[in-house]
Amino acid sequence: MKIRRILATAVVAAVTTPAVMLSVTPAFADTKPAEQTQAPAEAQAQKQAQAQNKPTLKELERAAAEAQKAYDAALAAEKAAEAAVEAATADTAPLAVAAKDARKAADDAAAAKNDADKAVKEAQKTLDELAETATDEERKAAEKALADATTAAGTAAAAHTTAETDAKAAEKLAEDARVEAFGVLHKAREAVKETRAAKAAADAAVERAKEEENQGGGEECVDDPGLTTTVTGFPDTVTAGTVTTFSVRVANDTGKDLDRVLTYAGVHASDKDGVKDIAKYLKLKWSTAASPKWQNVDGDLYIDAIGALKQGKQADIKLRLDVDAKAPAGQGLTFIAGDYFNEDGSCGLTPDAAVNEFDIKAAAAKPVTKPSPKPSTTAPAAGSGVTPQGSGSSVPVNTTNGTLAATGSSDATAQLALAAGAAVALGAGAVFITRRRRAGADA
Repeated sequence: MKIRRILATAVVAAVTTPAVMLSVTPAFADTKPAEQTQAPAEAQAQKQAQAQNKPTLKELERAAAEAQKAYDAALAAEKAAEAAVEAATADTAPLAVAAKDARKAADDAAAAKNDADKAVKEAQKTLDELAETATDEERKAAEKALADATTAAGTAAAAHTTAETDAKAAEKLAEDARVEAFGVLHKAREAVKETRAAKAAADAAVERAKEEENQGGGEECVDDPGLTTTVTGFPDTVTAGTVTTFSVRVANDTGKDLDRVLTYAGVHASDKDGVKDIAKYLKLKWSTAASPKWQNVDGDLYIDAIGALKQGKQADIKLRLDVDAKAPAGQGLTFIAGDYFNEDGSCGLTPDAAVNEFDIKAAAAKPVTKPSPKPSTTAPAAGSGVTPQGSGSSVPVNTTNGTLAATGSSDATAQLALAAGAAVALGAGAVFITRRRRAGADA
C-alpha cells in the first residue's frame, strides 16, 4: 500500500498579528474507508460508490484553470489597489493639496486674528493713557479707534474659526481617502491569499490525480484522526542567527497498537515580500530522550524516532529550528504530521498537519569598524567630552512589514500602512509537498 501526502497551503509578507491561521489538509482527500467491522461486500460497494463520485482528471484540470484565472484577477486587483494607495498617500494627491492649502489659509487667518487682537490691546492702551488735558476730539478719536479695532478683531476671529473648520474638514477628507485606499488594498490582498490557496489545492489535486493515473491507482493509507501531533513552545518570531527549541507530542488514540510511527517535519519560508524562497536558511533538527544528540531532519522530512506506539500512549520529540545569521526578514511555516505502518500491511496518517506560522527578523546590523586614530601627544582636557573610539552601540536593522510605506505623509498614514500590512496574508505563493511511502520502506 502507498502513503501519499499532499499539503496545500498559502505561504505569506510579514505580519505582526495572527490574522490568518493557515490550514493544511489533503487536497480532494478520499473518503475514509468503512469501519473494520463492515462486511467485505459492503466495503467493496462503498469503495465503488466513492470511485464514481471522484472527480475526473479533466474536471480537476478545468477547476485548476478557473482557480488560476481567479488568482490572476486577484493579483491584478492588488496591483491596482497598491497604485491607489501610492496616489492617495502622495503629497501631490488632489485631496492632500487641498488639505495643505486649507491648512495654510487657517494659519494665515490665525496670524490675522493675532494681529487684530494686538491692535485692540494697543487701542485700549492708547485710550487709557490719554492725558487729562486731552481734548474731546482726541478722546473720541481714541474711542473710535478702539471700536474699529474690536470690530476688526471679531471679524478676524470669525474668519479664523471658519478657516480652521474648513482645514480640518479638508484634512479629514484626505485622511479618509487614505484609509479607504488601504482598506481596498487589504481586501485585495485577502483575495490574493484566498485565490492562491484555492489554486494551490486545485493544482495539488491535479498532481495527485495524474500520479494515480500514471501508476494505475492503488490502495492508499487512510486518514486516521486517532493519530495526532501537538506542537508546544514554538514562538511567533525567530531571529536570524538564533536557535529555537520546541516540542512535538505524537499520540495514539486509533484504537489499536501501532508497529511503527514516523513523524513528518517540514519548514518553508519566504522573504518579507513573499516572493523569494528563503527556506535554505532554516534547518530542522530533532532529538529524543533515547537519542539526546541533535540530528538533522533528512531530505525525506521523516523522523523515525518513535518506533512502536501502543493504543492510548504518546511519544515526545524535541525539535530545533536553526536560523542562519544571513537569513533575511520574512515569514515561515512549519508542518508537523504523523504516519504509521503496521506489520499486517495497514497504514495511516494524520488528516491534518500541525502548522505554526512565524515571523523571521533579520540579525542586528554589525557596527561599522572605523580605523583607530593615531595616538595624540596631547591628552584631552578633563571634561572636554572626548570619548574613546568605538564606544558607540550597534543599531538593529529596521524592517518594514507590508509592500508599501507612506511617502511624505503624516505619521498617522504611516501607521495605517503598518496596520494594513499586519492584517494581510503571509506570503506570495503556495507550496506543494508530496510524499509517497510504501509500508515497510525506510524513512
